[in-house]
Order: sequence, then C-alpha cells, then structure tokens
Amino acid sequence: MWNKIKELFKAKEAIDTTIPANKPKTNKPREPKKQIELTPKQKATAAGEPYIAILKVDLDPNDLNNGAFELDWNDKFIINLIKSGYKIREDDSDQNIVDRWFQNVCRNVALEIYEQDQADPTNRDMRVVRSKDIGNGRTEVS
Repeated sequence: MWNKIKELFKAKEAIDTTIPANKPKTNKPREPKKQIELTPKQKATAAGEPYIAILKVDLDPNDLNNGAFELDWNDKFIINLIKSGYKIREDDSDQNIVDRWFQNVCRNVALEIYEQDQADPTNRDMRVVRSKDIGNGRTEVS
C-alpha cells in the first residue's frame, strides 16, 4: 500500500515538474479603447446647439454664374429658423425652410456689397445733368 501512495506522489511530482511553479505572466500591453470621434454636427447636437455647414459647392464650368450649395443642418437649427419666422406654410419641409434662410443670407450679402460700393464716392454713378435754355422760358434737361 505504501508503494501505491509513493507512486501517486511520484506521478504528481512528474506532472508538477513539467509545469514551472512560478511561471511569469506575460502581460500583453492593453490597447487603449478607441474613442469614437464625433463629427461637428454630432457634437453640436449633443450640446443642444444649432448646426449648419456647407458640405459641397457645385459650379457649372461653362457658366460660373450657376451653381449649387449642399448644406447640412441639425434639428436645433431648423427649430431656430421656425421660431424666427422662416416657416411660412404648414407643409414647408426642412429643406424649404433652410433654402428660404439661405436665399435671405445671400440677398443680404449682395445688398451689403452694393451699399458699400455706393457709399464710396469714387464708385458712384455720377450722372452729368445738362440743361440748355431753348427760349421762351423753357429749358431742356438731359
């Protein structure tokens, strides 16, 4: 019986000798968690701020006076436009509301440039008014 017990211990020792007692742990370097980078639109939406951006400008190469803008916006921007009176009809879509706002912005830019141009005395349309006395108390103005 003692022999059987000795054989059991020998078998355990044989098994134990194949596995190192103090096996060093190999720590794999942890990869930092990849944080998903939010787009500016997502950041503004999360902060409850209005967002509008020009995504693309298309110009006709044959006629540079014709073109199109592709805009992107969030719901907060639409709500602000509606509060400012850009929604005229109940069936106005978000695109119609933004288009109405963008046309207004473009109109204001054009008017401001015109007013600045007209305020400059060197750019004013200085018309020369000529008057000619044609007799009998009458005057011709051209």
